[in-house]
Amino acid sequence: MAGSPQDSNRPQNTRAIMTFLREHAPFSNMDDAHLAHFAEHATLRFYADGDPVITPEEGVVKRFYVVKQGRICGERPSEKEDRTETTFEISVGECFPLAALIGERPTRTLHRAAGDTFCLSIEQDAFVTLFSDSEPFRDFCLRGVSSLLDQVNQRLQSKAMASMGSSNTLDTPLENYALRNPIVCSPDLPVSKAVARMHDNNVGSIIITDDNRHPTGIFTLRDLRTMVAEGKSPLDTPIGQVMTRNPSSLTSDADAFEAAMLMAEHHFAHLCVVDEEEHLIGVVSERDLFSLQRVDLVHLARTIGTATHLRTLVSLRSDVSRLVDSMLAHGADSGQVVKIITTLNDVTVRRVLELNLKRNDPGIPFTWLTFGSEGRQEQTLLTDQDNGILFQTPEGMTADQVREKLLPFARTVNEELAECGFTLCKGNIMASNPKLCLSGDEWDEWFIRFIDASTPQNLVYSSIFLDMRAVYGDTEPLRLLLDKVLTRIRKNALFQKMLAGNALQRKPPLTMFRHFRYVSDGDHRRALDLKRQGLAPFVESVRVFALANGVETANTLERMSALVKKGIFDAKDGNAWREAYSLIQAIRMRAHQEMLKEGEELSNYIDPDDLNPLDRRILRESFRQAQRLQQKLEVTYQF
Repeated sequence: MAGSPQDSNRPQNTRAIMTFLREHAPFSNMDDAHLAHFAEHATLRFYADGDPVITPEEGVVKRFYVVKQGRICGERPSEKEDRTETTFEISVGECFPLAALIGERPTRTLHRAAGDTFCLSIEQDAFVTLFSDSEPFRDFCLRGVSSLLDQVNQRLQSKAMASMGSSNTLDTPLENYALRNPIVCSPDLPVSKAVARMHDNNVGSIIITDDNRHPTGIFTLRDLRTMVAEGKSPLDTPIGQVMTRNPSSLTSDADAFEAAMLMAEHHFAHLCVVDEEEHLIGVVSERDLFSLQRVDLVHLARTIGTATHLRTLVSLRSDVSRLVDSMLAHGADSGQVVKIITTLNDVTVRRVLELNLKRNDPGIPFTWLTFGSEGRQEQTLLTDQDNGILFQTPEGMTADQVREKLLPFARTVNEELAECGFTLCKGNIMASNPKLCLSGDEWDEWFIRFIDASTPQNLVYSSIFLDMRAVYGDTEPLRLLLDKVLTRIRKNALFQKMLAGNALQRKPPLTMFRHFRYVSDGDHRRALDLKRQGLAPFVESVRVFALANGVETANTLERMSALVKKGIFDAKDGNAWREAYSLIQAIRMRAHQEMLKEGEELSNYIDPDDLNPLDRRILRESFRQAQRLQQKLEVTYQF
């Protein structure tokens, strides 16, 4: 075997090996005793440029390797030509060959030294001991990129939590919170006695229940203030007449993130917690979720949703960035954070619309649509406007007459949203564009042409208009429209294939040798575009599979989960793709936060040299996962 004659004796400096290993995953998470076990059983092997390290012909793999200096390339015979091709590259700190060792089989790839290379190596017995005794090592061997991503998230959260001092995260089930025994009453209790009961128990809400302890209503101190201010009902009114009916509830196994999003979306501060039979078992408040108001999602959403002036909305946008910092500190992953940002953006858009309707109601009911990343609920702090209007033409009017009334209103809304930080769309994908202010029938005809005439421009539009959501107004017209659109796409194999071909144009930024492929436009000579090069290959590939298989949700992570449930994606692949996509999104958001702190203009470009070694390694692996997803798309549509 190449390298054997030049093996050194087992390294004497165990401490030096342990120091080297600690700089790289998964060893950075392992106990000293397990690192010492590796170091004591390791040999240092040298391979000259071009030497084979492991070959398929050698049979079942018996050794585990970590690159200490140099790099290893993987080679396989080309299916199309009579030659070999490099399929991957392994650099300093990375290990191999995991799949073959765990599967107790030969490697399928020839591993060859690229330049003079040194590897630390242990035999199978020592590997099996580590695999059995070290949970971080075993987890890494089995889950690869998913395990690495978990390590990054845990590291980020532990740093943030140390500064925040909180024990609960947004993934914490509600049953883990100190749920107060809820103060309850029957619907015939007078308001004055209900308020006295709230005062005696020092709570801000009382739950109205039926004979089976099912929550039928809720009454809060805010309701009391409104009742007194309006003077419409005396204090001896039965509480059942003034309560908020059908209060929102979650089961105790739901997590804090679900509760926070529900509160933010609907501007309330208390939530009923019920068991599987919907019996009331507790109440969780905004204050319970975010002690000492360190993370004030619900309060911020309510403040935005009740703002009386545009200037208030403009001033509140800076609070969103501070909230993102706090949410990350409380354990929110990137998928949660983008939903939080999108929710606050939705609340802002709705409030701008409401303020304009108060000043100048065009008198035509409409549904305000949002497309692209906001339609997928995947917005970050860097966002522009992609919106439109869907209306039903009133009897006695034409669609053009309706547009005459709606377009000036839409233009004002677009301009005011720009003042709030939602940049005007350079491509004019906005509701003030007459082509995007359409009746339900016109939208239907537009999509028929869109699908039947798969022009290059229409395929570009697919990345915008096929991720559509209602933000304001009646949602039923959009549901009916999307039902028809999705049915046509499922039946149109040619359109699906053209969508797939268009999705494959967005290549992850990796060369054949797994080096980063940098953008070369403008001032960005050594940078990666995390949106177009990193996220888009996932978003656009997953969209094709989702549309072809009847997945109605537009969110990329939710689409992946739905495709796993339908058996379209293998569960392990689906998990790896979710984790890889989430990592890229997390790095993008962290970069945005740093840019804001430095007073820089927000951008999707990063220089990977600015990342630490672990983040660079995981980013490279995440791009490789995007390549694997695109390979599945190529096979499915026979490219």
